[in-house]
Amino acid sequence: MADLDKIIEQLSALTVLEAAELVKALEEKWGVSAAAPVAVAAAAPVAAAAEPEEEKTEFDVVLKDAGPKKIEVIKVIRQLTSLGLVEAKQMAETAGSKVLTAVSKEAAADAKAKLEAAGGVIELA
Repeated sequence: MADLDKIIEQLSALTVLEAAELVKALEEKWGVSAAAPVAVAAAAPVAAAAEPEEEKTEFDVVLKDAGPKKIEVIKVIRQLTSLGLVEAKQMAETAGSKVLTAVSKEAAADAKAKLEAAGGVIELA
């Protein structure tokens, strides 16, 4: 095995231009790129900064479209919200209506499943 201290001494003596030529030669010899690890290293702090974000605990159930079975969707809206027939119908006919706001993940998933079973297109926000 090569004497690592000797190699370090020789590398330390290189000029910037010689070091750049060495990098190019090693890239060609080994078929690698020295730029890729730098890009990965730069992207890692961004990902790490995004991680501390807390998991969302409250969800809104948004009706994007009532679909072909509007009457079934109106019935489910009335069950979930205790709205009257007229209000539930208006909600079903208005794209982007919030059926439920600030509910738990389980309640939102349950409402989404019921509304989708009735034919609605639902989005959790």
